[in-house]
Amino acid sequence: MKTENQSFGAEFILLGLFQYGQMNTVFFVAISIFFSVALLGNIIMICLIILDFRLHIPMYFLLSQLSFIDVMYISTTVPKMAANFLSTSKTITFLGCEIQTFVFLTLAGTEALLLSFMSYDRYVAICHPLHYPVLMTKTICLYMVTCAWASSSINALIHTLYVFQLPFCRSRLINHFFCEVPSLMPLVCQDTSQYEYTILFSGLIILLLPFMAILASYARVFIVVYQMSSGKGQTKAVSTCSSHLIVVSLFYGTGISTYMRPHSLHNSEQDKVVAVFYSIITPLLNPFIYSLRNKEVMGAMKRLIG
Repeated sequence: MKTENQSFGAEFILLGLFQYGQMNTVFFVAISIFFSVALLGNIIMICLIILDFRLHIPMYFLLSQLSFIDVMYISTTVPKMAANFLSTSKTITFLGCEIQTFVFLTLAGTEALLLSFMSYDRYVAICHPLHYPVLMTKTICLYMVTCAWASSSINALIHTLYVFQLPFCRSRLINHFFCEVPSLMPLVCQDTSQYEYTILFSGLIILLLPFMAILASYARVFIVVYQMSSGKGQTKAVSTCSSHLIVVSLFYGTGISTYMRPHSLHNSEQDKVVAVFYSIITPLLNPFIYSLRNKEVMGAMKRLIG
């Protein structure tokens, strides 16, 4: 099959989440509501942490970074998806698709690493409370966040540059609602089996290893919590950790399902449904999971309103 020339003037067509023309307006309204609620919830969380000095501790600094990532996350994918419900062309330029892929990979990788750092914070706070001021200083937190952003950006840049120099010689129809590496692979007309090992390796470093570290941290945390003599202390520790575990389960479960499977086992329709969870549902639920189950955040909100 003849290879098409690559150019920044070329376009892809995003088939979207659903292909039901008569329901497009309803889907547009629903997605717009989800987007607005997620955006507002995360922005409120960031403002509370900035404005209330009681929340100026490592745990909430990392949480503010998570909320910032979620704001960027949904802003990268959802507006284009919502607009395509009302558009007939549903096109995205070659450069636009490249930028979307890079930004999405950067944010996803940063969130994956940040969630592991948050579990480390809870591990130190519960298992080594006397050493917490030394092990979780402001400098260490900044170093963690900087490493997460830098390593994820480098990883995203490598994958983006490689994928978009491949020959797209098949149809330019992307069976997805945004540009993502797994959804672009079916369009490539050369053997990508070797590159798939690179994707799996990246998934191992950025997804699987942090996830295993989180499980190990919480295994130790729950052992320490079980040994506590104070029932009130047990309740507070379990409440704090369970919130984080809910977020971790949603994000890592869906992310590993997408990026740790060989291309031959991917199903476009299943991938789109799974992508909804880590690109829309998780950013939507994060601020509510961390605020409604957290007395300090709710207290900060009451003080701000009052």
